[in-house]
Amino acid sequence: MESEAQSSLSKNRANPGYITQEGLELKSFRLCLYWVCLDQSSLWRVGLSWSVFFVLAVGVPIVSHFVLLCSNCDEEHQRPYDGLVQLSLSSFAAISFISLSSWARKYGIRRFLFLDKLCDVSDKVRQGYAKELQKSMKLLCIFVLPCFAAESAYRIWWYATGASQIPYLGNYYISDIIACTLQLSSWLYRTSIFILACILYQLTCHLQILRLEDFAQVFQKETEVGSILAEHLRIRRNLRIISHRFRLFLLLSLVFITASQFIALFMTTRTSTTVNFYEAGELALCSISLVTGLFICLRSATKITHRAQSITSLAAKWHVCATINSFDDADGETPTAQIVSSQMLPAGVDWESEEEEDGEDDLDNTNLVPIFAHTISFQKRQALVTYLEHNRAGITVFGFMVDRTGIHTIFVIELALLLWLLNKTIANLT
Repeated sequence: MESEAQSSLSKNRANPGYITQEGLELKSFRLCLYWVCLDQSSLWRVGLSWSVFFVLAVGVPIVSHFVLLCSNCDEEHQRPYDGLVQLSLSSFAAISFISLSSWARKYGIRRFLFLDKLCDVSDKVRQGYAKELQKSMKLLCIFVLPCFAAESAYRIWWYATGASQIPYLGNYYISDIIACTLQLSSWLYRTSIFILACILYQLTCHLQILRLEDFAQVFQKETEVGSILAEHLRIRRNLRIISHRFRLFLLLSLVFITASQFIALFMTTRTSTTVNFYEAGELALCSISLVTGLFICLRSATKITHRAQSITSLAAKWHVCATINSFDDADGETPTAQIVSSQMLPAGVDWESEEEEDGEDDLDNTNLVPIFAHTISFQKRQALVTYLEHNRAGITVFGFMVDRTGIHTIFVIELALLLWLLNKTIANLT
C-alpha cells in the first residue's frame, strides 16, 4: 500500500491538486481509521483492530444486556427493548467493520477513494473533491455527536437516579462509572463505524457526480465522438466498480434496518406493552442513527444515477440543436464555422437574463446548447445518442438499477416507521 502511494506520488509530483489530496487523506481518513481502530497495515494493528471490535461491539453489549438489564428496577429504569437495540447496533457494526476492513486490506485508502485517478481529471473536479474530503469528517461529527449527546444524557440519568437498584461490583459509584463509560464507548464505536461506512460511500459517489458534471461540458465545445465515448466508458466503469464494492453492504443495510424497524413496531404495539420515553427512548435513538445512515447511502445512489442518466437527455438535446442548425444553414450542408448559430436562439427571448430554477445544473437544465456542428456528423451524433439510450449508467445492486421510483418507496416506508416510533415515544414523555 505504501509502495503504491510512493509510485503514484512521484508520478504526479508536479500536480499541486494531487498533493492537496494526499495531505487531506493523511490528515483526515488515516486519523479517522486510527480512531476507530480500523488501520490494519501491520500484524499487531490487525490484532488491535479485531480486539477492540470484539470488546466494544460484542463483549460490552452482551454484558450490558444480561448483567445490567435491571428487570427488578422500577418502571423508569427497566429496559424492555435493550435486546433489540444491542442486537441492531452490533449487527450493523459487524457489517461495517468487516466491509471497511476488507476494502482497506484489498484496495488501500487511496485506491478505494479513487484518489489515484485524480491525475486524469480536471482541476475543477480535483478542487470539488478536496472540498468534499474536508467536509466528510465534519459530516461524521454532525450525524453522530447529537445522538451521542442524547445517549450520554440518558445513560448518566439512568445511573444517577437508579444507582441503588442497578447491579454493581464493589463500590457502586466506581462500578457505575466504569459501566457507563464502557456502554457509551460501545455505543459511539458502533454508531460511528456504520456512519463512517455510509459517508465513504457518499464520498465515492460524489467524485463520480463531479466527473459527470465536468463531462457535460463536452457538449458545450468542439469535441470528437471518440473522446466523448471514451470518457463515458470510464465513468461507467467507475460506477460499476462502486456498485460491486458496496452492493452487499447496501443490501444488508437495507434488509436489516427494515427488519429492525418492523420488529420495533411489533414490540411496541403489543397490548401488554407500555411505551414511554424512559423505556423506548434508547430504541428511538438507535432507529434515528440507523435510518440516517441508510438515507445517506440511498440519497447518494439515487443522485448519481439521476445525474448519469441525465447525460442521455443532454446528448439528445445537443443532437437536436445541431441537427436543426445544420438544416437552417446552406442547403442542409454541415457548416464549417465554429460559432454559435444565432438561429438557435428564438427572437425576443433573452436566455441569459432568465433566472435559473433551483436545482438546475450542467446536466439537468433547459438551456439551449451551443453548436459546433461541423465537429461531428449527423450519423455519429445519432450513433452516440443511441448508444447512451441503450447503455444507461448508474448505481446497481446485484443488477437492479437504484432509481428514484424505488428509493421513494423505501424512503416512505422507513420514514413512516421511524416517525411512528418517535410519536409513540414523545407522546408518552410524561
